[in-house]
Amino acid sequence: MKSNTISLEHGAGGEVMQALIGEIILKNFHNKSAGSIGLECLDDGSTVRLESFNNGCELVLTTDSHVITPAFFPNTNIGRLAVAGTVNDLTVMGAKPLALTCAVIVPEGFPLKEFEEIIKTMDKTAAEVGVPIITGDTKTVEKTALDSIILNTAGLGITDSPVRDSGLRPGDKILVTGTIGDHGISLMAHREGFDFDTDLASDSAPLWKLIEPLLKLRTPEGEPVITAMKDPTRGGLANALNEMAAKSGAGILIEEDWIPFKPAVSAACEMLGLDPLEVANEGKAVIGVKPGFEEEVLSILRQHPYGRDAAVIGEVTPDKKEVVLRNRFGGMRFVDVPAGDPIPRVC
Repeated sequence: MKSNTISLEHGAGGEVMQALIGEIILKNFHNKSAGSIGLECLDDGSTVRLESFNNGCELVLTTDSHVITPAFFPNTNIGRLAVAGTVNDLTVMGAKPLALTCAVIVPEGFPLKEFEEIIKTMDKTAAEVGVPIITGDTKTVEKTALDSIILNTAGLGITDSPVRDSGLRPGDKILVTGTIGDHGISLMAHREGFDFDTDLASDSAPLWKLIEPLLKLRTPEGEPVITAMKDPTRGGLANALNEMAAKSGAGILIEEDWIPFKPAVSAACEMLGLDPLEVANEGKAVIGVKPGFEEEVLSILRQHPYGRDAAVIGEVTPDKKEVVLRNRFGGMRFVDVPAGDPIPRVC
């Protein structure tokens, strides 16, 4: 490829596109197969071998589109966001990731060096959980039609015990796997040129290896210890908790002092008038845990780098389908569903 930027020919299906696929995409994806037909075959699809799984298993399929701007931001880029986001959607449903797909829409003029860096980042992120990227699609559009690269990823997973976000019951403890609001605030600070005199970075991370051990925990009666899970992306913790409460038909009481925040996130939200509970996260999970097992779950989470700041933040109540926060002074307020996205295009 002679040019240093993407052209419309890179998505036209001819020799130029084949060169892009061969010299950048195939070269930089190292785990490309989950069956007899993989990405390197460049067929109309790929296969996933299921022979080692029992008949009680269910397949889980998820898909997501990623329109974050800019494509590169503190700590990483859109490639990590895309892979981690799809892995996490499978993870919070209790599903082991089996394979991913990736469709790329890129405007002409996009630097090939940056394109290759995104592909390498996707490969590295997928390698963290050992999941192959097995098929995909590449399209290009005029530079006036798109302001940055867009990725769509789909994920296939498998589980013999699906986890719903509607499984909370009164008495369950609510846990988060780490500090809240890191991704949205770091992106906004980078995008707007704010300097908070501290290193803010996206928390984007694939959580399967963090969560997998929790799925094996059982009560003496043989019931799963984990009752519900959700990843608090758009709309942040506030939206995730409200969805879980509404679907479960229960209330949630959270304690303000128990919610882990980085000081820089708290300071930035206070300065900008943002509610940190509404800010997006891309490497965290909200977990419902049967009462009496929260310390065991915390101990497991804190052994993993992505779970070192895990904390219990509240519990499920038999009240109405509402989320209530108790502040450090004992006052109560409702945590409402966000009316909109306080920081647009964060994922």
